[in-house]
Amino acid sequence: MRDHPRGENTPHPDVWTGRASNRIQWLLALVGAACLALGIELAVDSAWTSGIAPLVMSVVGCIAAGLLVLFGTLAFVHVALKVDKESLEVRCGHMGLPRRRIPLAHVAGAEFDPLVTPRHWGGWGYRWRPEKGTAVVVRRGEGVVLQLWDGHTFTITVDDAEAAVRVIRDRLRSGTAGAAR
Repeated sequence: MRDHPRGENTPHPDVWTGRASNRIQWLLALVGAACLALGIELAVDSAWTSGIAPLVMSVVGCIAAGLLVLFGTLAFVHVALKVDKESLEVRCGHMGLPRRRIPLAHVAGAEFDPLVTPRHWGGWGYRWRPEKGTAVVVRRGEGVVLQLWDGHTFTITVDDAEAAVRVIRDRLRSGTAGAAR
């Protein structure tokens, strides 16, 4: 967890950043890499005695499964939240994809949730549930729940979510989010 000022009256930086990580997903990425390596091993060192069709299906299956697991897990190893004077930006993984930018003019409010779990959202990653809204969940723990003016909610797991909520509420109160609602 990062150290952020805890006081209510401390001035907020122009840009607040926070992130959350999940080291367990590195293990899942290793499983994907192993699947990928198995597919390559089958393609290179196979005896080709059982026919071409079963071999091609095995190679393609292993490589496809390996790539899906590898990149699917690496995309959600961590999430980064950036709050500036005009918007919030959520970026996932090392490449920053998927990414979502929400103008503060679209935010009606922000709440702190002390326990966001993958189980409540159906797993890790970028999630949507009709009764709950949208979320980026990379680990179990604290998070920020945004109420948007269109009636939807957006939840992000991030370290020191209380500080993020204070910054967002301060920006909403001060009117730096713009007048258009």
